Amino acid sequence: MRGRWEAAVVALVLLGGCKDDNPGLALGDSPSNVIFPISKVSYNNQIQPLFNQTCNNIGCHDDGAHPSPLKLTSYDNLMFELPGIVIIGKPDQSTLVLRIQGTSGNRMPPTTNKLNDNQINGIRTWIVEGAKNN
Repeated sequence: MRGRWEAAVVALVLLGGCKDDNPGLALGDSPSNVIFPISKVSYNNQIQPLFNQTCNNIGCHDDGAHPSPLKLTSYDNLMFELPGIVIIGKPDQSTLVLRIQGTSGNRMPPTTNKLNDNQINGIRTWIVEGAKNN
């Protein structure tokens, strides 16, 4: 019983800094205006701006004091700080994709403001295309 309680406390601490800054959005509406092309996805033009609007500006994956070890503030942080977040060429094995789809662990972002299909598919395409710093 104690292990479950400790796990629940850890989960609350990790998610505690994440808040819903866009409570007026309906489930499935993205708080971001970033639109991804079908191919030739750019980290600098689509990926990082999406992270800036949905992940690292609400106290979760920024460079601040939030306890999450994943910082989505730069290409290097995304690609090199934690193994397995992005596995080049393999979106279905990349933790980033599994979490934004909600197919493994808690869906991210953990609010009603999930990424839309265009954004999720855009991240998948970027990984398939080599996850370049472009």
